[in-house]
Amino acid sequence: MFSSLLLSIIAFALAAVIIVAAGSRLAGLADELADRTGMGEALFGILLLAGVTSLPDFAATLSAAMDARPDLAMSNVMGSMAVNLAFLGIADIVYRKANLEHAAASPVNLMLAGLLIVLLTLPLLAIVTPVSSQWLLHPVTFVIIIAYLFGIQLVRHTEAKPMWFPRRTKQTVPDSPKQKRSGSLLARWLLFVALAVVTGLAGWTLMESAKLIADETGLSDTLVGGLLTALVTSAPELVTTIAAIRYGALTLAVSNIFGTNCFNMLVVAAADVAYPDGSIYSAMAPLQMTWGLVSILMTAILLMGMVRRETYGIGRIGFESALILAVYAAAIGMIVVNA
Repeated sequence: MFSSLLLSIIAFALAAVIIVAAGSRLAGLADELADRTGMGEALFGILLLAGVTSLPDFAATLSAAMDARPDLAMSNVMGSMAVNLAFLGIADIVYRKANLEHAAASPVNLMLAGLLIVLLTLPLLAIVTPVSSQWLLHPVTFVIIIAYLFGIQLVRHTEAKPMWFPRRTKQTVPDSPKQKRSGSLLARWLLFVALAVVTGLAGWTLMESAKLIADETGLSDTLVGGLLTALVTSAPELVTTIAAIRYGALTLAVSNIFGTNCFNMLVVAAADVAYPDGSIYSAMAPLQMTWGLVSILMTAILLMGMVRRETYGIGRIGFESALILAVYAAAIGMIVVNA
């Protein structure tokens, strides 16, 4: 037992280090590719960076779902979304010039926040509306995919033809291309793809070791998935967000978090497809609803913060950042007590 547990912990730690190291490199590459391709930080963050930083979540959740461990799978992906939103609060603490949501004001980010709230309600509806055990997939899974694709089209339209613009202030940091970069564009894309593959494989390894850790220690799948694996598989989001802030790519930093969480809803749909014993929503413990509800609450708070656009809060931290960190801490307490 000790030998297998020790090996699992070592594998878990190595996978975590790889995920963090790859994530720190991805932010700089994403900022450069966004400029050189003309996509802009917001769209690149939503369509590409979000998908890449979600790969550890995708691999880990799929591994648990295929192994018929619904609580581990869903607590990982739903817990990841909550911790991603908490990372925006941490990012606001790091960015000292003004409230991050003020400086990175963008209609795209508002649209993404609204889309995320819509998507988050769907699996919760699936949990309270069980279907026949003979159904391999819940109808909500198809709705999630359609809603995501339609929402991304709305986001792209908002980026191309915005109907309103945030008020420009001295603290607003617009998405503007940096000075011309040198080097091969193809080489940059190849490196981006290589890092994506590495993070995906590390995410799969992470979950495989997490399963053994849960089995050997007796910890619940809900606790391991919602706190342990969710935090580590979300490490790329924190690393890339902080790195993007240091690069001055504030729009990329915020859109990466919201875009990643929206993409993670496709991970939820994939988990339902991969789960071998019918619909995964019917097999989940009711406690899993906590992460979904908390994520909706945190997103709504951030949405209000982006509309309010407080320039400075207490200690130069926005009120929304302080609130979401408090909500996340309270959620951790509830999960630990009830898991």
